[in-house]
Amino acid sequence: MKFPKPQTLEQVANLIDCEFVGSEDFEILGMNEIHVVEPGDIVFVDHPKYYDKALESAATIVLINKEVECPEGKALLISDDPFRDFNKLTEHFKPFKASSSSIASNAIIGKGTIIQPNCFIGNNVSIGKNCVIHSNVSIYDDAIIGDNVTIHAGTVLGASAFYYKNRSEGYDQLKSGGRVIIEDNVDIGALCTIDRGVTGDTTIGEGSKLDNQIQIGHDTLIGKKCLIASQTGIAGCVVVEDNVTIWGQVGVKSGITISKGTVLYAQSGLGHTTKEGKSYFGSPAQEAREQFKEMAYIKKIPEILQKLKNL
Repeated sequence: MKFPKPQTLEQVANLIDCEFVGSEDFEILGMNEIHVVEPGDIVFVDHPKYYDKALESAATIVLINKEVECPEGKALLISDDPFRDFNKLTEHFKPFKASSSSIASNAIIGKGTIIQPNCFIGNNVSIGKNCVIHSNVSIYDDAIIGDNVTIHAGTVLGASAFYYKNRSEGYDQLKSGGRVIIEDNVDIGALCTIDRGVTGDTTIGEGSKLDNQIQIGHDTLIGKKCLIASQTGIAGCVVVEDNVTIWGQVGVKSGITISKGTVLYAQSGLGHTTKEGKSYFGSPAQEAREQFKEMAYIKKIPEILQKLKNL
């Protein structure tokens, strides 16, 4: 997430009332999670296990809860609670804006696009040409939808990320200031839910087709020409490369990559990165050929036991 204009280290430190290490006029361009940070971004870290990863990342400003040696060319924001202060920055630079109408006055809707009754289209939404948005679709603020997109009834684009910190008084949600991007020629079925990124984008690539009742988590990237069947759930920060096929009731763990041309058979549970062009089945999912062999062997167990009994 980029700021509307560059900020200085001192300005940001004052916003969250924390100490800083570095030049007071050190330039800050935005804020992002660790997997999408770029030079000029703030990244937060609040656990020693991830200190090195944050300090060595592309981010040039690290919001951290310990005084450490500052890497060359970077700056630090020293906070007693980086999670809380990252939320403060999201609320400051990307505050929630209540809507006063079903279709925001600043929404852009392309020529030939049809919006059916009872839809909600939020602030700064952009919808391309020749789209069909069916009834009761909700498109939250800042979403970008390309040309020739069809979205069926009851789908929600842009709900908050499922991202919480467990505190003694209860769960504390990490605020979502990112977007949903739907590229050209995408079809989305009924009652799908696609969460916005925390600071980046959740993207559905050109030509991909989603069935009904699919959940896509925050900051996930779906590639081009993917097919995803009903009741699939994909967690946050997953990369689904081009031409992937995912059949019904598949569950996908966060932070992995589903490589180009992968096929996931129905009711599989995937917890690891796949190999390009391979098929997977089962929970935990394995390469389908190996899984089917194991299933065939298991069916032979009664026969083997009977033979042993007759010896």
